[in-house]
Amino acid sequence: MHLALVTCASKAHYAADTVEDEDLLLERDLRARGHQVSVVVWSDETVAWGQYEAVVLKSPWDYFDRVAEFYQWLNRLEAEGIPLLNPVATVRWNADKRYLLEMQEAGVPIVPTRWLARGTQFQPGTLFAGLQTEQLIVKPAVSGGAKNTFSLTPVQAMEQAAHLTALLAEEDFLAQPFLPEIQTGGEWSLIYLGGRYSHCVLKLPKSGDFRVQHYLGGSIAPTTPPAAVQQAADAIMQRFGAGCLYARVDGVVVNGEFLLMELELIEPFLYLDSASGSWTRYEQALVALAAKSHSPQSPHPHSGTAR
Repeated sequence: MHLALVTCASKAHYAADTVEDEDLLLERDLRARGHQVSVVVWSDETVAWGQYEAVVLKSPWDYFDRVAEFYQWLNRLEAEGIPLLNPVATVRWNADKRYLLEMQEAGVPIVPTRWLARGTQFQPGTLFAGLQTEQLIVKPAVSGGAKNTFSLTPVQAMEQAAHLTALLAEEDFLAQPFLPEIQTGGEWSLIYLGGRYSHCVLKLPKSGDFRVQHYLGGSIAPTTPPAAVQQAADAIMQRFGAGCLYARVDGVVVNGEFLLMELELIEPFLYLDSASGSWTRYEQALVALAAKSHSPQSPHPHSGTAR
């Protein structure tokens, strides 16, 4: 097939000396399997997207900085009938972390979350009391890579209140309690390819930090998840991951229960080089979904969700 691997203009901020460029590895692997592969920047207005048999979102890691433009690009693909993997409706739904509240309403256990609407005042006292925590995590509703993410004690929250209120003037945020289990037990990332479980890694932040991203010093270990963790992630995928080439279910175990932190359906690092057979599973899922995207099909589960 002729494939487009979609990236952004610069990935330098997310690079780490200890982790190979997964985009480059994927490009090489797909070429070795006989596919024609073009690495394309999503915001390049000169691209003729219709020339590709499938357009695969891989690393559009600046979309949250240009979200209105990104939505316009999704609308263009949808209007022109260009098959996107993952599907446009799913990507649009997943771009805004309000989806977490929708999943919670559907019965999915998530990390306790309070929505901070654009234009409101940041009120730390209310948040600390409501979430029953002594450390607060605050982050934008449309974000990635730990951008504008704060870890705050009550004193720090009071000091940062004016700054956070200024940020709230521009966009929605959400607040969650800091979970010490992330530092002690780690964050589980379960990767699914073609809707099926593929592999898992356990991520731990560096000492004194709460962010697990590898380019921020976090550690990554290929790990077999506990049965209960995989069962919870499987159930999430069955309900919310239909039609996806890839998905990453991120969560933490608290008091024996898996709590969802993120369902990553747009541009997650998939740790494909950490598990035997993952490259084959990725290519098989890609070929199957690309073929399906060119045939008549029923509406996607998120097709009625607007952003």
